[in-house]
Amino acid sequence: MKSIAVFCGSSDGASTIYREHAIALGKALAEQEISLVYGGASVGLMGAVADAVLHAGGHVIGVLPHFLQSREIAHNSLSELIVVDSMHERKSKMAEISDGFIALPGGPGTMEEYFEIFTWAQLGLHEKPCGLLNINHYYDPLISLFDRMAEEQFMQEKYRAMVITDTTPQGILRQFTNYTPPAVKTYITSKQT
Repeated sequence: MKSIAVFCGSSDGASTIYREHAIALGKALAEQEISLVYGGASVGLMGAVADAVLHAGGHVIGVLPHFLQSREIAHNSLSELIVVDSMHERKSKMAEISDGFIALPGGPGTMEEYFEIFTWAQLGLHEKPCGLLNINHYYDPLISLFDRMAEEQFMQEKYRAMVITDTTPQGILRQFTNYTPPAVKTYITSKQT
């Protein structure tokens, strides 16, 4: 993998453990010579993961919409900052230049980014791994919801298996290295053939 996009909060969260793990992920990316692609901000977990990659001598590409740059949250020390016109263009550019996607804890924006890129994988629009770094059990409810989706047959088991989770940066990166995407989604069932 040459680059991984990280989706995460623009705040630090309620516990210092979130920031600690964001820093650990940044260091792990730099150690493995994987470029960070992220939202381009200097605040919260976003700033922490970017700073960690930079401090470890790694490469960081930020993708930031104009309207957020004007709010003065853009990170000024990135290897590269790509300024785009909209949030939609931001996600599209991040997807284009990344070889995988990791969600650290975050709010609705993080969830929206993760779910869109995961849905694109399920539809066969890309074959890149999508992971949840489950720090402090943050994603336990979401992982349970994915299990429920599969149990209630709103998600096929092969797509449930696409939800890569781990509690450590090294563990999730190891799973990314071994990732094999499932076959492209079809809506034809055995009852129709």
